[in-house]
Amino acid sequence: MPSTANLLPLAVAIPLLGAVLLTVAGRRLPRAATDVLTTGCAALEAACLALLRARTGDGRAVDWVAGWGPPDGNPAQGGRSVGVVLVADRLGSGVALLAALLVLAVVVYSWRYFDEPTGEHGGMFPALLLLFEAGMVGFALTGDLFDAFVFFELMGACAYALTGYRIEDPRPLHGALTFGIVNSLAAYCSLLGIGLLYARTGQLGLAQLGQALDGRRPDLLVVCAFVLVLTGPLVKAAAVPFHFWLPDAHAVAPSPVCMLLSGAMVELGVYGVARIYWTVFAGPGGVPQPAFRATMLVVGSLTALVGAVLCWQQRHLKRLLAFSTIGHIGLFLIGVALLDPAGLAGTAVYVAGHAGAKAALFGLAGVLLDRYGSVDEHGLHGKARELVLPGVLFGVGGLALAGLPPFGTALGKALSEAAAGERLPVLLPALYVVVSAITGGAVLRAGLRVFAGAGQTPRERPGGPETSGEGEEPEIRDPTRQPPWPMTVVPGVLLLASLAVGVLPGIGRELAYAARLFTDHGGYLAAAYQAAPPPPAPVPPSDWTTEGVLLGLLSALLAAGLAAAAVQPPHPGLGAALNRRLVVPLRRLHSGRLGDYVTWLAVGLAALLLAFAGQR
Repeated sequence: MPSTANLLPLAVAIPLLGAVLLTVAGRRLPRAATDVLTTGCAALEAACLALLRARTGDGRAVDWVAGWGPPDGNPAQGGRSVGVVLVADRLGSGVALLAALLVLAVVVYSWRYFDEPTGEHGGMFPALLLLFEAGMVGFALTGDLFDAFVFFELMGACAYALTGYRIEDPRPLHGALTFGIVNSLAAYCSLLGIGLLYARTGQLGLAQLGQALDGRRPDLLVVCAFVLVLTGPLVKAAAVPFHFWLPDAHAVAPSPVCMLLSGAMVELGVYGVARIYWTVFAGPGGVPQPAFRATMLVVGSLTALVGAVLCWQQRHLKRLLAFSTIGHIGLFLIGVALLDPAGLAGTAVYVAGHAGAKAALFGLAGVLLDRYGSVDEHGLHGKARELVLPGVLFGVGGLALAGLPPFGTALGKALSEAAAGERLPVLLPALYVVVSAITGGAVLRAGLRVFAGAGQTPRERPGGPETSGEGEEPEIRDPTRQPPWPMTVVPGVLLLASLAVGVLPGIGRELAYAARLFTDHGGYLAAAYQAAPPPPAPVPPSDWTTEGVLLGLLSALLAAGLAAAAVQPPHPGLGAALNRRLVVPLRRLHSGRLGDYVTWLAVGLAALLLAFAGQR
């Protein structure tokens, strides 16, 4: 059995080799054999990462691939790193395992999801999925900033290709191009920041960069490099105002791809923000904690509110779920911005629960698209009464997003609320409740209309803030058959997994230990240099509290109330005024024009530079 260190390169190599095998052999294999091969590779990767996490224990595993470590003397004395270093701590290996499990779920979901061509292009879709997985896992486990950029771009390139996979339809191609260009521009910013850091320190390893900056006084160049490097992860995370690409991409991407984009990729953007700051810039020569905390609290709050408001206004179900993701990403960024183990522990639990619930909801949207060729809430009114089990699961997913105990989303929300309440009492906990209620209520409203036929058929509103979901391309092209069983079973399993995060106390406890380890800046440097780590900090709380349960019930009740009120006949007045003055202007910003989105990328970058430089 391979050692712990050897498991690190193996975890990256398995999906890469699987993708090569599928690319070469997929054109010769029948569809069933391709499915078996893909599932085997995904299951082997998940098992490898589970073993890695189990062996990591309460420390970190470090591997300099091929032995190319720091060449000039004792690394503890500042030797420069030239090789590829992989570092697994509890949180990094946990994020990698979460991505691997979601890929496995998506592979099973896609067994009969749509017709995969045979012949020359056979096996391309599963090969891209495995390459996507290799990028996500490599990014979660790398200990080198430039390698993080490489893995991030591998992940991004595969995501662009998967988003535009149906090349016969111009809409996916447009969404993929917007996705690709905006994220590529952000990647150039990150690469420029990496170059500035390398010019200043001569290092690329995260630990080496952190140690080099700790020995210097903070200056404007370091602040500029930090903002530039952070641009890539913030765009991938779809933080406002870098978020415009996400709803456009989710609206046109195949539903299995949406499960990965919202369930894993955007969360990896949040992980990247946290990893880069805590490992490289959290020391005395980096970015002061008050500056990071204040700026990211504003970014997170703005992201949460914009995502919630626009989520409620959507009738296109995949756009609705995409804006819901943006709202929850804002809450995750707030947890990271608190800069304490308790906030990060709550965010880690929240992310784990959200991944299962959101992936399940996108999978159920795929059932509707398969069956009716539409994801339009208004057009599907009452049509899906026959889909009893998907309807029940859709409602359960909406309650999970709303934070109903004992789902993992509710536990993560409760822990995050408690940590946020220590920083800004009342205000931040109220934000968690409101955003959870609105996003969960939007899902419940759509479920009531589509699966139960509740209320009257909504009237069309020309010029309104919604985007229709009619006229979508069915992704199986055989609407006479019942949806294949994996398309219902996999969302059910994902919702059970989200429930397990909140019910099984060991999961929350493990993530709390992981958060403590992750926020230990000195411990990461010591592990990379194989030195004695500093004394560990206390483990943050990970159990249910009475206040957390009550706030979770409150947000779920508010979500149910909003959904019930929404299916009733509309009343003119305050709602119309809010739509006209707030929602419609926000909606018009999401123009679908690439030039507008690039402009907002530049505006956001400039705003971050001013914010951090002004607090230096």
